[in-house]
Amino acid sequence: MGRRTRRFLHELDTALPDRPFAVELWDGERLPPTNGHAGPTFRATSPDAIAHVLRAPGQLGLGRAYVSGALEVDDMDALMGLLATYKPEPVERKEAAKLAALAAVAAGPRKPPKPPAAELAPRGRRHTSERDMRAVRHHYDVSNDFFAHFLDASMTYSCGVWRDGATTLEEAQFAKRDLVCRKLALQPGERLLDVGCGWGAMAIHAATRYGVDVVGITLSEPQARLARQRAEEAGVGDKVEIRVMDYRDIADGPFDAISSIGMVEHVGAAQIDPYAEKLAELLRPGGRLLNHGIARLRHTDAEAGPFSERYVFPDAAPLHLSRVQFALERAGFETHHVEDFRHDYARTLTAWLENFERDLDAANRLADPERVRVWRIYLRAARNGFETGFLSIFQVRASLPG
Repeated sequence: MGRRTRRFLHELDTALPDRPFAVELWDGERLPPTNGHAGPTFRATSPDAIAHVLRAPGQLGLGRAYVSGALEVDDMDALMGLLATYKPEPVERKEAAKLAALAAVAAGPRKPPKPPAAELAPRGRRHTSERDMRAVRHHYDVSNDFFAHFLDASMTYSCGVWRDGATTLEEAQFAKRDLVCRKLALQPGERLLDVGCGWGAMAIHAATRYGVDVVGITLSEPQARLARQRAEEAGVGDKVEIRVMDYRDIADGPFDAISSIGMVEHVGAAQIDPYAEKLAELLRPGGRLLNHGIARLRHTDAEAGPFSERYVFPDAAPLHLSRVQFALERAGFETHHVEDFRHDYARTLTAWLENFERDLDAANRLADPERVRVWRIYLRAARNGFETGFLSIFQVRASLPG
């Protein structure tokens, strides 16, 4: 085995002469970095790591190897820096073929490993109600306790607002919820629709502090159960109704106001116009909308990579702000205010990551190890996206004429 793995590493050394990382194989063979200082070390714990990459070359194969545990990384933060800065020279086709052949020899004869259980490849036409439900539940139906492990006590799973002096995650999330309520100018007795209500934090805040009646919708039954329980505990069970429902199926408008927080990212380019039209249909004339969602900043970047597509947010597609605005305007909305919170979200993700990493043993008790590995890289990659300007997040306040 040692001779075969050494030949593979020698060819890898030739293909990637500028290498700010180390590679270790299951038999102890090691390839050091060439940049003169330490970087992350990729350790293949079994030949399955190579087999995954051979089966799906690129990000998906590496992701499968990592999620399955066949590939370990000793420094996750260094990995994020590597992904942001490392631009290797292209490997010629002949050399790539030789590297793949030696990798197959090093891995030895074996059946192609199955994709990890945490992977979802949605089937059917994109953004149908059925497919959207499967995709959303893949992300959220881990367990309520798993999300409570890293969120604040209110279970608010969206960007907090730190810019006004918040010093804790709880304060930042309170500030965000209250900002939304104030932007919507909520009044006692009004009717609010909260699209993508999660565990009910926004609905409960609006009912307890602004006296409105709230209909919150989610596609996750575990979320809905806890949201109803929390509304009862807050004394607003009679003012907060939580439904497991697709926004396209709501038929009991009109509402005075709509909050859509962290929902539009799941809609996609094909459905953004029907989404805006449905919200307009559900509002009374003069009704107000607060649309809060992640957006891509650069028009040259893809919507999402295969790792996110299969393991984090299947079918999610952050659109550009201009595309969302076009849909809202075409549906009849008048925009009054747009505000970005890019740096606030980077700080929110840092707080979530610190909570998550504080007790990884607890995280592994609350979810399977594959899911924990996904979250460790997802939280960092998301933060990196906001820090580098790949992503931002915008609140758009709009209304219907009349």
